[in-house]
Amino acid sequence: MYPMPLTVKRSIELLGLFLLATLILVGKAVIMPLLIAFFMTIILLPVYRFLLKRKLPESVAILLSIGLMIVTGVGVVWFFSAQISKLLSDFPHIKQTILLHSKQVSNWLSERTQYSTQQQGQFFHQQSAKLLNSAGAMLSGALVSISSVFVLLGLLPIYVFLLLFYKNLLLRFVFLWFPVAHHDQVEEALRETETIIKSYLIGLLIQIAFIVVILGGALEILGVPHALLLGIILAFLNLIPYVGIFAGTLICVLIILASSPDLLPIVELIGVVVVVHFLDQNILRPRVVGSKVKINAFSSIVGVVIGGHLAGIAGMFLSLPVIAILKLIFERTTMFAQWGVLLGDERPTQSPMQRPELRVNESINPLNTNEPQ
Repeated sequence: MYPMPLTVKRSIELLGLFLLATLILVGKAVIMPLLIAFFMTIILLPVYRFLLKRKLPESVAILLSIGLMIVTGVGVVWFFSAQISKLLSDFPHIKQTILLHSKQVSNWLSERTQYSTQQQGQFFHQQSAKLLNSAGAMLSGALVSISSVFVLLGLLPIYVFLLLFYKNLLLRFVFLWFPVAHHDQVEEALRETETIIKSYLIGLLIQIAFIVVILGGALEILGVPHALLLGIILAFLNLIPYVGIFAGTLICVLIILASSPDLLPIVELIGVVVVVHFLDQNILRPRVVGSKVKINAFSSIVGVVIGGHLAGIAGMFLSLPVIAILKLIFERTTMFAQWGVLLGDERPTQSPMQRPELRVNESINPLNTNEPQ
């Protein structure tokens, strides 16, 4: 068999990327719940195997594992709802604080611009009318989103049950894709994929707990209003690489502005966020997350942006583990080895323009290729 021309291979790669993106964009309503269920299944595998070793029937072990997942999820939702309830119970004070800040801003603008208080009020009412005109569309969109969440919550336990119940069938399906000569490499890749995903997701849970306890506790000691709620918001948004910490800080600043007439809590918040984020990025994350998923910052940011565009918030959260799996697969193929190099964090200290040996990747462990080695 003649080797495939390089231009044809590159064309197939680009076409495959385009078709994959199109598939995700069109079928994200089906793909994203399955992907979330897949990651949840990986997390539950140790519990499932532990119960099987205790001689429990397979179905019972699966149901108990899913029950643990549901109880944990309900606990997290209850804790977050309790913090939201405290914020809502403070609504009269929040309303007064917002009016106070609005008056201060209005006076500042009147002193430094040509717009009077009456003109500012007229502009505000005009913008409010425009906002109310689009409220119907926003409300319908919110209802669709809420219904999608309920559908996901209903499907997720079913998907997890079926993935655990038919895991041997799915594994056999994967092995049948490859020649027998490469089954050892396939087994190694599958085991490493499970280890990476499990370690990465457990590391994220540790990271969330660290930020909630340390950041929320520090803000509580400093007397910042709604400290635990701010810690929860920052902990979960911090899961979105590089972008989440800024979005979370902005939301927390707005909550403090609505809850306190003073600016000191904002300064305290920013100071605590800087310290906790430094500890998280330089001490915790490299040990519990970064050591498992070695992806460079450029690929991470681009992956988050693409994931958000293709699948919304869920795509942003799942972008890094998906990239980690792709990198693992790419590194074990000949045809896609260069993509594994692009996603990795092994940055050459010298330029391939001066070092010809850097132009060749000699660490390829092929899975499925008919090219001459």
